[in-house]
Amino acid sequence: MIHHHPDTRLLSEHASGALELAPSTCVSLHLNYCEQCRRRHRQLQDLGSALFEKLQPRNVSEHLLDTVMARLDEEAEPLSYRSPSSTAAGDGGYPALVQRLMRGDYADLDWQRMGRNVRICRLRTGDRNNEFALYHIRASGSIPQHSHRGNELTLVLEGSFSDEEGRYSAGDFLMRDAQDRHTPTATRDRDCICVGVLDAPVRFTDWRFRAANPFLRLQAS
Repeated sequence: MIHHHPDTRLLSEHASGALELAPSTCVSLHLNYCEQCRRRHRQLQDLGSALFEKLQPRNVSEHLLDTVMARLDEEAEPLSYRSPSSTAAGDGGYPALVQRLMRGDYADLDWQRMGRNVRICRLRTGDRNNEFALYHIRASGSIPQHSHRGNELTLVLEGSFSDEEGRYSAGDFLMRDAQDRHTPTATRDRDCICVGVLDAPVRFTDWRFRAANPFLRLQAS
């Protein structure tokens, strides 16, 4: 059962199309798992549509209309949601968004080590302002304690982890900001794979890793 969800602001921005691409992808992945948020998302879309219909129409040039229609013709088929039972990484049924970004299997990705227990693979979404990455935490392993210079969104894909605030399993969505400090730690029985979206580098607070802080850079996707 999913216990952690995006707040109303994030869902509203996603429903209106105002959310940047990498954060929007992270929210979409949560919607893939969460029927509760899908219902809220549809309600927000309906509300936006009702407000849009009340706007006064404006004349546009034929060139603008042709441009918009051409872009509609070029749009790919929308990604459909899949039930949680078909999205477990262990059976190869990754969420459609992850499949599209990965173009392969977890084992085929270009993983980079962050110490003994953590690997990271940055994926390209086309978002120049945010980093989008997969994190693989070995069973019982931890990402060193850190705070944030901006916002961090996390979506659990496989396994689970805990931090100072609670425990998070597949489909759970977290948002951390500059006020938060935590140490994500995978459970003892299983590795954890999750999506992380950053709009600024983290800042390690564990004294063993603080020397790395000046060299941390955001790698936009």
